[in-house]
Amino acid sequence: MLQINQIHHAAIICSDYEVSKKFYTEILGLPVILETYRAERRSYKLDLQVGGAQIELFSFPDAPKRLSYPEARGLRHLAFEVDDIDQAVGELTGHGVAVEQVRVDETTGKRFTFFADPDGLPLELYEK
Repeated sequence: MLQINQIHHAAIICSDYEVSKKFYTEILGLPVILETYRAERRSYKLDLQVGGAQIELFSFPDAPKRLSYPEARGLRHLAFEVDDIDQAVGELTGHGVAVEQVRVDETTGKRFTFFADPDGLPLELYEK
């Protein structure tokens, strides 16, 4: 049987590399592992650390828009675990990021909320 240990990375394609780079590094505070410009693709690839996993942030010229609303098949959202959801929400709103009302997961009793990256990609905060 296949043994999967953990998620290694999630890949995100953005429409404006500089705006998304600032969002993920300065607002979300994710450390940069490596930034690469691939001239043959006219594309940046930014590797960001998220705990034991990574986000690969890509820019591609003329990439089509992703359907987020109404919800479509496929990957629904990316969730980040936080220790204190109230503190995390305060940090995001302090940077002008709109955050939905904090809700409680009826199965786990944990608090969570959603917000979006600059391209409207749904992101979730989930309290530890």
